[in-house]
Amino acid sequence: MYDDFYFQPDAPDPVLNDEKVMALVHQYVPGAKAVTDVDETGGEARTYAIDDDLILKTQRPQQLRPSTSLRKEVLFLQQLEDVEGVRVPKVIGYGHPEPMVEYTLMTRMPGIAFRNAELIGEARQESLKELGRMLRRIHTISQKKLRVSGLLFGDQSPVDVRWRMGNVFNYLTDMIHAKGIKWDYPISTEIIGRRMMFTMPDTWKIVALHSNPGPEHVFVDPISEKLTGIIDFGDAYFSHPVIDLRRFRSPEDRAAILAGYGESSPLSKEFMAIWKIACVIADIIAMALSPEYKAAATTELDQILSQISVQLS
Repeated sequence: MYDDFYFQPDAPDPVLNDEKVMALVHQYVPGAKAVTDVDETGGEARTYAIDDDLILKTQRPQQLRPSTSLRKEVLFLQQLEDVEGVRVPKVIGYGHPEPMVEYTLMTRMPGIAFRNAELIGEARQESLKELGRMLRRIHTISQKKLRVSGLLFGDQSPVDVRWRMGNVFNYLTDMIHAKGIKWDYPISTEIIGRRMMFTMPDTWKIVALHSNPGPEHVFVDPISEKLTGIIDFGDAYFSHPVIDLRRFRSPEDRAAILAGYGESSPLSKEFMAIWKIACVIADIIAMALSPEYKAAATTELDQILSQISVQLS
């Protein structure tokens, strides 16, 4: 793992006027009518909603960095376009007509972000199982075009995967210390990380990941309470599939995602060993940052550490 950085942090970041936005859109959809909203919550990108079914996504120049790319997102979405059971935005157009304007025109994902949907009970569990099913299909597509493109960074060997996951524990330890977060679990995060990494098997299961199919990038229909799809593939990289499955902090939510992921075929012992490490990472994050999940995360962490203690004894 390497620190990311911005290429041009002082570059101007103009909001495109409606005339400029519609000129770009009309190259592909002549009948489009108007800009209806501008959203800057995405960080690296700014999105312009067009009518009720299109999104023009632009790269914010001062937020350009190696790990994020509109071209990469376009390529990944194109590989997923005809995959049955996968619902992602459809790319309509892409361009980079001038140095400070790079854009993608795509269909708009219906529904609202999972984090805003307030799903509970069976509806929540089923939507997360469907997310697991969808992620399994995404992870099993042909990797050839993604690999030869040169657009995705990431892991290429078992050592790389081990390095990545071990460094997450280091990052979390540093974050807890830097923020002055009280860690009242009887075992330090450093020791937890070392114990878990000792159990990690070598793995050649390396695929292109979304990187963060979490509550902000997973969409549901607020009426039917069903999953509508996944957005934002601009941070994609190569690593082990479990990394895409750990983005929800609730152990119950993650268990539902895993259940859906494993429906089509059994998951190997190797996969499940790495899954436990990913769950411990999610538990530490929840215990440090999400009081609403702290009790459940602590219980899961207790169980996993107890299991590996037996394994290592």
